[in-house]
Amino acid sequence: MPDEKWSTAITKIEPNSVQLRGYPIDQLMGRVSYAEAVYLALKGELPDEPTGKLIDAMLVSSVDHGVTPPSVLAALTVASTGADLSSCVAAGVLAINKWHGGAIEACMRTLQEAVEMKDKSHKPATEVAELILAAAKANGHKISGYGHRIHTKDPRTARLFELAKEAGKSGPYVEMALALATAFEKGGKALPINVDGAMAAVLCELDFDLQLANAFFIMARVPGIVAHVHEERTRQKPMRRINPDNYSYDGPPTRDLK
Repeated sequence: MPDEKWSTAITKIEPNSVQLRGYPIDQLMGRVSYAEAVYLALKGELPDEPTGKLIDAMLVSSVDHGVTPPSVLAALTVASTGADLSSCVAAGVLAINKWHGGAIEACMRTLQEAVEMKDKSHKPATEVAELILAAAKANGHKISGYGHRIHTKDPRTARLFELAKEAGKSGPYVEMALALATAFEKGGKALPINVDGAMAAVLCELDFDLQLANAFFIMARVPGIVAHVHEERTRQKPMRRINPDNYSYDGPPTRDLK
């Protein structure tokens, strides 16, 4: 029995024609950004300019975070064996999971539940945040998207929230994310909203499906992984022992974007 015919609503391919969500790809080229094309592929429509800028900022925010994250260490280890680029990048992507990059989905879930509680109870966000935090502590649960092993104030968070406001996408989820940060501080343990938490709030505001949350971290981080793999293969000896605490930076000094 032949396979049943199935359908896709994403891309139409015909001789000499490639259409993404109905738009000829050659018409999109040079006219929309990569971030806008990502939004189109996932949402089915092109974003307005401020939203496209916001998506672009999210992708830039997590493009890289040095050589110590698990995704980069995994990719470097595989690269040191002489593996090809695709294998190295795949190893890095496979290391993106529950505790590394996966916090976006978990934080989105928390924010959605909190905002739903706020809407049903008609309580202010600050009070709901305190209830959420108290329940998490009582059950021994961690609230993802808060705290960072390096930063006491993640520089990427404020910028994402600033751009969300400019795009008209700073609503109840951003409010709740900030309320939870205040609740942490009020409880005696100040934990900053990290970039995962900021991305979670913005993705909630943009009404993205939870199942797509971690895809944004993957799409953002791949260029950084590629850069580190290439550097490993061109600057380091094969099969070396990689100690994440024993490295130094020798790139360009701090410079401002003009």
